[in-house]
Amino acid sequence: MQAPAPFLEFDIVRTLPHDRQAFTQGLLYRDGYLYESTGLEGQSTLRKVDLETGRVVRMVRVPAPHFAEGLAEAGGRLFQLTWQSGIGFIYEFDTFKPLGTFAYGGEGWGLAYDGTRLVMSDGSDELRFLDPASLKETGRVTVKDGGRPLRNINELEVIRGEIFANVWMTEQIVSIAPATGRVTGRLNLRGLLTAEDLRQQVDVMNGIAYDPAGDRLFVTGKWWPKLFEIRLKR
Repeated sequence: MQAPAPFLEFDIVRTLPHDRQAFTQGLLYRDGYLYESTGLEGQSTLRKVDLETGRVVRMVRVPAPHFAEGLAEAGGRLFQLTWQSGIGFIYEFDTFKPLGTFAYGGEGWGLAYDGTRLVMSDGSDELRFLDPASLKETGRVTVKDGGRPLRNINELEVIRGEIFANVWMTEQIVSIAPATGRVTGRLNLRGLLTAEDLRQQVDVMNGIAYDPAGDRLFVTGKWWPKLFEIRLKR
């Protein structure tokens, strides 16, 4: 049996504000802004958020009964999953103008773009790969840590060719080799929120965004009052 993946070291660079009303399901960074998909039936949204202030500068609501999930951008379009509806929404990136929908089997959890393919999680131990033009599935890989399948793969981000993923109901993020599904590293982010933060309702850690130009990694959670910029020690 293989040994579990090693823990990665990191520094907390700074703390930024995050909307406590945002039940964060999907997160990405572009040009000084965060693009965020928030969930819950009847409360789901797509947002453009100022990174520094946490201010929402553009928002559209996702109609009930859809529960919005993962979010990715490819080719000037935003793709937003839903949890159990089997329907994804497509928007124009700059305006959030609706462009259509697409269908998929099973649940929708996390979504990211690796420069060629959309990468999708469904809460299982598998990652699916989708063609961003046709939205058809082109392959799957099973995620394993130390040779054991790792379930509850949630929100996704592609960072330097590896897939980073929240593991639902934990305070850990794992890095995954896309070719093999092997977990190559873990981030233990326990304790980011203070006792004061926890006096109000918060939910699990969820949300990873990456700025490749600045090599900046941002993480948050559902109903979290803060967004954290962290730097991996390489």
